Amino acid sequence: MATAEQLKSLIQSHLSDDAERFYSIALQVAAHEARQGHIALAHDIRNIVDTARKTKGAIVIRFPKDMLGLVLSEKPNIARSALVISKTLEERIERIIHEYQQQHKLKSHGLSHRRKVLLIGPPGTGKTMTAKVLAYELHLQLHTIQVDRLVTKFMGETSSKLRQIFDLIQNETGVYLFDEFDAIGGERSLENDVGEMRRVLNSFLQFIEQNASDSIIVAATNSPKLLDKALFRRFDDVMYYEQPNDDERKRLVANVLGTYLHPRLVWKKIISESRDLSHAEIDQACRDSIKNAILTEQYKVDTTALLNALKERLGAHNGLRR
Repeated sequence: MATAEQLKSLIQSHLSDDAERFYSIALQVAAHEARQGHIALAHDIRNIVDTARKTKGAIVIRFPKDMLGLVLSEKPNIARSALVISKTLEERIERIIHEYQQQHKLKSHGLSHRRKVLLIGPPGTGKTMTAKVLAYELHLQLHTIQVDRLVTKFMGETSSKLRQIFDLIQNETGVYLFDEFDAIGGERSLENDVGEMRRVLNSFLQFIEQNASDSIIVAATNSPKLLDKALFRRFDDVMYYEQPNDDERKRLVANVLGTYLHPRLVWKKIISESRDLSHAEIDQACRDSIKNAILTEQYKVDTTALLNALKERLGAHNGLRR
């Protein structure tokens, strides 16, 4: 049975019309029942919550005023089929989804599903999109932690704000993305580091170690060499993202263009021209081509139009590297 505190919290959340809080407590009750060996009951409770969330949609969490702008919430609609990455990464993401969906079975054997994931790779290679896919596939909200604001705006209170964030992670089940994670996960021995940031990192290590929620924690960074080595063993999965290869670039172009794809594209030229571009840059070039086709009433993107868009993106890309 649910504990007295859980029953009171369920009633309070229902009377205050706080649906997301109600769902979160109901899932805690399910976890409690699973630990007691009541697997069927736990499974039924989770199914009821999942059905309600699909029907009504997730409710945006009301954050305290001092956290506004620090956590951005959304309900993504990006399915895993839109994520064009290597087969190995696809399989590992599928494993995270499968373990989450079967977490009651794992908990009945004293195990937990993969909940803490570190994503490493250049900008635009699919790290943020992965977090969105996880949220969509698991019917959860995505909460993006603005790490740069956490560090610069609340320098003297960063550890306190981190505690608030981990309280949210514990109480409100969702996918939590720490973007630009190296801002707080930097190596503690760096000579230009300050004592405050060492304390922040120590706090994060402590919080993530103690966290036992059902939420998925995703940390993303472009600069793995800056990360403290102690971080890596705190994550269940560490995944490395790279620039798309020839096959991935072709799949990406076909995915994004969709019905605007010209049946006689010269793929050899397109693959060659896009070689130095990231997933995000190719995606944007395709969307630029689609807009141009619509405005010129062509409704198909041909080779010349797409090559021009790719060259434009490549010019911007090379300009940034100068």
